[in-house]
Amino acid sequence: MRAMRAVGLTGGLLASLAWSAPASAEPAFPGDVQIIVDATHAVNRFTPDDAIGVALDGMQKGEVDANFTPENMAKIRAVGLKHVTYRTRAELGIEVWHWSDQGTWSDAAHEQGYWTGGDHPTTHPKVTWGYSLPRRGDTVDNANNVGYSRIDDGDPTSFWKSNPYLDRRYTGLTESRPEWVIFSFHAPVNVDAIKIAWGTPYATRFLVQYWSGKDGYQQGKETAEGAGDWVTFAHGDQTEAGPPKDAVIRLADAPRSLHFVRILLLRSSETAPPGATDIRDRLGYAIREAGLGVIGPGGRFVDAMRHGKSQTTQSVVQVSSTDPWHRAVDRDKDTEQPGLDFVFANNLNFGAPLMVPVGTYYDTPENAAAEIRFIENRGFPVTQVELGEEADGQFIRPEDYADLYLEFAKAIRAVDPHLQLGGPSMQNAHTGTWPDTNNGTSWPGRFVAELKVRGGLDQLQFFSFEHYVFDDVCDPLGGMLRDETSILQKILDDTAANGMPRTIPWVISEYGFSPFSGRAMSEMPSALLSGDIVGHFLTYGGAQAYILGYTPDTPANQDFACAGYGNMMLYEADDDGRAKWPMPEMYAVEMMLRDWGAPEARPHDLFTATESVKDAGGRPVVVAYPVRRPDGGWNVMLINRDSAHAHLAHVILRAEEGDAPLGAGKRLNVVQYSPAQYAWLDKGENSRPTRDLPPARFTQPGGQAIALPAFSLTVVSEAP
Repeated sequence: MRAMRAVGLTGGLLASLAWSAPASAEPAFPGDVQIIVDATHAVNRFTPDDAIGVALDGMQKGEVDANFTPENMAKIRAVGLKHVTYRTRAELGIEVWHWSDQGTWSDAAHEQGYWTGGDHPTTHPKVTWGYSLPRRGDTVDNANNVGYSRIDDGDPTSFWKSNPYLDRRYTGLTESRPEWVIFSFHAPVNVDAIKIAWGTPYATRFLVQYWSGKDGYQQGKETAEGAGDWVTFAHGDQTEAGPPKDAVIRLADAPRSLHFVRILLLRSSETAPPGATDIRDRLGYAIREAGLGVIGPGGRFVDAMRHGKSQTTQSVVQVSSTDPWHRAVDRDKDTEQPGLDFVFANNLNFGAPLMVPVGTYYDTPENAAAEIRFIENRGFPVTQVELGEEADGQFIRPEDYADLYLEFAKAIRAVDPHLQLGGPSMQNAHTGTWPDTNNGTSWPGRFVAELKVRGGLDQLQFFSFEHYVFDDVCDPLGGMLRDETSILQKILDDTAANGMPRTIPWVISEYGFSPFSGRAMSEMPSALLSGDIVGHFLTYGGAQAYILGYTPDTPANQDFACAGYGNMMLYEADDDGRAKWPMPEMYAVEMMLRDWGAPEARPHDLFTATESVKDAGGRPVVVAYPVRRPDGGWNVMLINRDSAHAHLAHVILRAEEGDAPLGAGKRLNVVQYSPAQYAWLDKGENSRPTRDLPPARFTQPGGQAIALPAFSLTVVSEAP
């Protein structure tokens, strides 16, 4: 590689740089690419150490010990990522995270109720856990997804209860917002009646409604106005004059064939179970069991719902919120979090401030405040606190999240008014708002609007979201990579257009190829996608981007046979859990930090570039991200998203004094990562690299074209 000269490369030599493309090879694009850098105006300034980080996620049982061996931690630190965001599976799994193993219960005698962690614990646990919520209403969650709803579990002694912190006594609103329960059927069922076995407190006024129009989940996903609406059944407006009788209610004079039915809860009895003394026991709504169906011959109620204690044996239920009440026996033993003491004691944050989460939708403000006191009492370096995780992905109403956000922010501010608070770590910044579309369909837009109405927009000091680009990872990868540009750009533009302030930092709190495992995550294109996401986001003005994959992992497949086996990971682990094979994403991160971002601890100015070669869809085949170093020299990251062909790139700096080729009169240092260095064997759970070399490094005269192999990541730097 050191002997290669860019100028004068023959067609045969360029062809030899091509990736071994699949049978459905891409059409040939023009070979030479002209890249014009607007060197007159920087669009962002960033410090690579601060802007490029890694996400430390929750784990399965036993993985903390297996992953965090001295050998593995040494390899992780050597990558050079100095900023870490700590993720919790608890919030995704409808659980409360006990970040400390010492604390107090509101009902201490029975080890149950609302938990507040101890802010001066005497222990330093290596592992911490989430605690499942026994008053859960959702059939499905976004973590391990092994829980179930208590509304149709067939057990009249269990019940769902809504979150008391959404009551007006906590939110400060004049009225409590409605709560709701939605029943979803895979195939339409006939409905003209409902039977509700109420818990305590119960609803004294409620509406029973059906969804009319386009599939609700698709409507929310596409954020399409006017695609459907909730319609109240002819006899669906119900008022309870006294204690509920749990009788069958006829909703309509004739059955309707329906996919979705909703109970909209408007007024609470505000009654508590016998002997209850905690105000939270009487706020909100509780339902023990519910059924939907028709009144058959002889007046017999025929229930169309399935009732069972698993998501496979019950009909799908979705609720607006869940009470964070739980018990000591509810600890989820199958998932775990590395303890904060362990993270800091072992320098897993590399000495830099850690972005820490506080549970929000399934936790209490008191516990959030205690967590911050604990962190500060320990002296841990923390400047950013993220409130909640993926509230939008669980179809939580943005106004409800805004109410909780302000409650939790107030509690945290009382501990430390100087911390930077933000969130909501959206599952996708493009999420719609079904099943509640009355105030528009942009989730972040409605969240921001509510903060404004409440006078609390100043409490949102950074906006965070996750970016997993593709659900379907079975399409040709070249086209998918070129799609990323427009996908991310649309997300960012729409989010800004819907009111998210550009004056606060925007953070990608997790990013990767897909939320579903597959070989694309471990093949060469994963490195290209990583560079493209970071470069594009920072060009837009983003502040920080965190790649998911902190700990070694193993190949997996999530029920998509066409996707093959792979995973988001900086290292693939061997059978003993040791970090053995560096992954393409690891090399991409190292190149961004140490080559494109060198010197990584000092500010760089980022500029825009335009590329001459585009595919039939108008998507650039090669993209460039140029930065000017503190010493005035240039580093340019070049990504060839053509899966089948190499290209020659002519990089031109366009300044006020005229155009100049990159590095004219100097030497260019080239760092290049391509299929010449890496190849992946897709062999089920035994998948692994068959070629795993570090990026090639060589020099060439400045002012000359740069050869870009097919599917390659290249950083070109002017020598000082």
